[in-house]
Amino acid sequence: MVKSRRRSLWLFGLALWLCYACSIRTPPTQQLTPAVVPLQAVSSKAESVTFSTGLAYRQYTIEQSLVHVLQVAADAPLILYPAVADTTASLAEFVESTGAIAAVNGGFFDPVNQQTTSYVVLQGEVVADPRLNERLVGNPDLTPYLDRIFRRSEFRQYQCGQAVQYDIAPHDAVIPSSCQLVSALGGGPQLLPTLRLVEEAFADYADGELVRDALGSAQPNARTAVGITSTGDVVLVMAAQTPDTPIGSGLSLPALAEFMATLGAVKALNLDGGSSSSLFYAGQIHYGKVAESGTRIERPVKSALLVLEE
Repeated sequence: MVKSRRRSLWLFGLALWLCYACSIRTPPTQQLTPAVVPLQAVSSKAESVTFSTGLAYRQYTIEQSLVHVLQVAADAPLILYPAVADTTASLAEFVESTGAIAAVNGGFFDPVNQQTTSYVVLQGEVVADPRLNERLVGNPDLTPYLDRIFRRSEFRQYQCGQAVQYDIAPHDAVIPSSCQLVSALGGGPQLLPTLRLVEEAFADYADGELVRDALGSAQPNARTAVGITSTGDVVLVMAAQTPDTPIGSGLSLPALAEFMATLGAVKALNLDGGSSSSLFYAGQIHYGKVAESGTRIERPVKSALLVLEE
């Protein structure tokens, strides 16, 4: 089973790795929009920190949530790229298949048919397309939202001459003229510089009343996100629930956005959360969702965002 799932992964990472290893890596020069979310003090405490070449790992305790943070330096000899499975795979299988040194779960999918509801682009080609998910496009309740769903934000990797650049932008955003799109991992909503719940069809209002909140955005839950700082560093965040408070722990999306801003992120993107939330580093996988019994929930996912050494 493990071998068959490994074969089902789209493993374009090796080609990207060899390509970038032969290139001259320079820090990103892209101008990012300043954050508009107030940088209010977050009641947090760094519990531990581990450093390796170009990669820093920290844990924070924030209210009733244990938050795992990985920061990838802009000038580090590391690559971030997505991977996607034909069906689903555990985060451990993604890691074992690619040799990643760190990873988080990726974008959204339908657990019933295991089809993606988020775009994944590898080597410039769409390899996971939500428009092909019949349960998504055939759901009459979602028909009014499909246009916005297909334009949700994504984490992008560009090749701009000799430099690698990362960005977070809507799926239909124009690629910079001097760059080529290498890969993209869809998610949403964009958290920074503004929280785009309505614009990306995760929430909707009618007559001033909230009539749709697909992610339970105001409620604490396990969450995963990726952000980009003004210096080009990439931060991967997984906010986990606590076993002693399985209901009501974790972070809301506004709290997640605020925390990302305190890390220096000026752009940030929410990824799949809840039972999908997971983070791998230093040989250990941390899971975000906790069952009522207090045990961690481990759910296979459709895609992942990987950190690989060049």
